[in-house]
Amino acid sequence: MRFQLSDDQRALRTGMRELLARRFGREALRAAVGRPGPDRALWRELGAAGFFALRLPEAQGGVGLGLPEAVLVFEEAGRVLLPGPLIATHLAAGTVPGAAEGETVVAAADGGGLLEWRDAADVVLGETEGPGGTKGPGETEGPGPGEAVALRSVDPLTPLHRVRARGAPDPVAVLLTAAEQLGTATRACELAVEHARTREQFGRPIGAFQAVQHLCADLLARVETARAAVYAAAVTSAPADIAAARLLADEAAVRGARDCLQVHGGMGFTWEADVHLLLKRAWVRARRAGGGADAEELLARELLSGAGR
Repeated sequence: MRFQLSDDQRALRTGMRELLARRFGREALRAAVGRPGPDRALWRELGAAGFFALRLPEAQGGVGLGLPEAVLVFEEAGRVLLPGPLIATHLAAGTVPGAAEGETVVAAADGGGLLEWRDAADVVLGETEGPGGTKGPGETEGPGPGEAVALRSVDPLTPLHRVRARGAPDPVAVLLTAAEQLGTATRACELAVEHARTREQFGRPIGAFQAVQHLCADLLARVETARAAVYAAAVTSAPADIAAARLLADEAAVRGARDCLQVHGGMGFTWEADVHLLLKRAWVRARRAGGGADAEELLARELLSGAGR
């Protein structure tokens, strides 16, 4: 089984990276912090580029590609911290009118009780109907039917609501989240290496110091391990492979952003630096679909069943 990218896949990734570099650079990222909803013009441009209709059959007006290609474009979206309910809109293409073209922004409950971008979406999927309830003293089971509770999100680019959990998360959504995490981890590694090469202390770049070298080496090792797992899961679509990809990508993104902060020192904690935004988005994604507990349980069952053979 080959996991190397084809020429067409490399061209797709390059094209998406160039589009996002042109339309969602650092200034656009900062401007998005104060914007109440996704950039509708950019959303439509993504639709025109096939971002949302990538896996939709050509007979239905889509691009007709598969999960590996979707992973590549979502990795690029994660690399630039592109905000908005990208996965929900992608999954709704062909079902919700306008989603494939980027004309309709779709939000959806993730199965674990989190709902991103609820108030900015045109269509919200997965909210139960019925009157909202009020919890009594000591009740902690979560929102009642039809009740969405606004949460204070650690990520200024990801507004959140808590809703009643409804079933298991979509495996494709889990894998695309892992792809976004991989992109963020890659960016954290790039920023750490760039800073280590240019920041000087005691008359030489800080990358000359062994402690910084080890941090950067660990960053790269986690990124490439997660990349292999995410790409493999995109090819096999096996539940255990998707679970492993999710766990490795979460670790690469969260620990990678933390190590990137360490490389930047006190500068990394300031609002002016972008590193904290990587960490905050990685934290939020790591909580999607209830966190990694389901993935850990699935892998544990796989290991135990294999031990008996």
